[in-house]
Amino acid sequence: MNTATSTAYSYKVVRQFAIMTVVWGIVGMGLGVFIAAQLAWPFLNFDLPWTSFGRLRPLHTNAVIFAFGGCALFATSYYSVQRTCQTTLFAPKLAAFTFWGWQLVILLAAISLPLGFTSSKEYAELEWPIDILITIVWVAYAIVFFGTLATRKVKHIYVGNWFFGAFILTVAILHIVNNLEIPVTAMKSYSLYAGATDAMVQWWYGHNAVGFFLTAGFLGIMYYFVPKQAERPVYSYRLSIVHFWALITVYIWAGPHHLHYTALPDWAQSLGMVMSLILLAPSWGGMINGMMTLSGAWHKLRSDPILRFLVVSLAFYGMSTFEGPMMAIKTVNALSHYTDWTIGHVHAGALGWVAMVSIGALYHLVPKVFGREQMHSIALINTHFWLATIGTVLYIASMWVNGIAQGLMWRAINDDGTLTYSFVESLEASHPGFVVRMIGGAIFFVGMLVMAYNTWRTVQAAKPAEYDAAAQIA
Repeated sequence: MNTATSTAYSYKVVRQFAIMTVVWGIVGMGLGVFIAAQLAWPFLNFDLPWTSFGRLRPLHTNAVIFAFGGCALFATSYYSVQRTCQTTLFAPKLAAFTFWGWQLVILLAAISLPLGFTSSKEYAELEWPIDILITIVWVAYAIVFFGTLATRKVKHIYVGNWFFGAFILTVAILHIVNNLEIPVTAMKSYSLYAGATDAMVQWWYGHNAVGFFLTAGFLGIMYYFVPKQAERPVYSYRLSIVHFWALITVYIWAGPHHLHYTALPDWAQSLGMVMSLILLAPSWGGMINGMMTLSGAWHKLRSDPILRFLVVSLAFYGMSTFEGPMMAIKTVNALSHYTDWTIGHVHAGALGWVAMVSIGALYHLVPKVFGREQMHSIALINTHFWLATIGTVLYIASMWVNGIAQGLMWRAINDDGTLTYSFVESLEASHPGFVVRMIGGAIFFVGMLVMAYNTWRTVQAAKPAEYDAAAQIA
């Protein structure tokens, strides 16, 4: 490498986001374990408004999606777009602003949600001043990302960057449209929409927050880090392009399946169901493409726990993207809706897919941006893998059992047409599942603590001179 004529990648912001991904992962998942315990043992609400489940639950979802998941997306997109474009980040000072601006958003969420300031919109609970800050940070993110693409040193735009780009643009549109609101005080606003229209817009946003924030963005991670860790090219580049266009074309229409059997017009419900079923094809196309990238490299799973994280995340992605369309079928949804089955499905995607692919990517990325050969301990990565896998399986299995039991109990009727079971009886039947769910979450949380220790030791051993050497573009 001729360092005299080379320039350096901007790795500082990547290092910052990577570290905060681990930090917010511990915070968000620890909070998740606590509120899971509240459902099993309600006295843990402490009869205080600030510590009640109703206020901490949106804090948990915002922390794991936007703090943990968001920081993971910033870190991996900033890292991979530089490497695939063979150029440094566009506007590095603006990139630094996105880091501090995003941390401020998270901090404001952590303060405002327990105090009861909420728009009451799923995954969009933050009030209007924070929404404006999110928009400003997101526009800066788009400028940095697309500016880097525009100044690339290679002609081709790698498929992972297509997914990152679609995620950035679509999330911007979703955020702005769903959060059109009329402020009435400094921390209170009312939606511009009303009734069924408000519900429709909310779940157009809500499901596509899953579709583009938690799917398209993380597929960008998958398409870079799975081939890199496996040291194999993407199985089919043509399939990856078909996967991209099919996914973004269909996903945007699937939101109404959250509103089956509601005041939403029946045609809109049916459209959501049909599009959700079609979505199975591109989803599995991406999963198969990722899995088949390991052709000739399956033996590496015996000794490489990082690759194991990435491959198992793909298995969970395939499972949850099969389960989702099935649950969108109206007759299945009549049983599953409002039950813990939905919670199990969400966490199959959140823990099994999103968290595992993020963790695998970070274990690959952290040594590289800190100038180390590898993480401090491969054995600890292996320990983390088993804790994460066991914790996820316990979590989702307990929620499947709970959900189906709840659905069947709620719809059971006596010969005279009265309900066989009261709601309280279904709640009592759910209690063992609540306990198992909490245990599964706690096991996953312990894995995050193991990761934090491993990351801390890796970073502690690194020296600033090694950072600079690692950042050189050949």
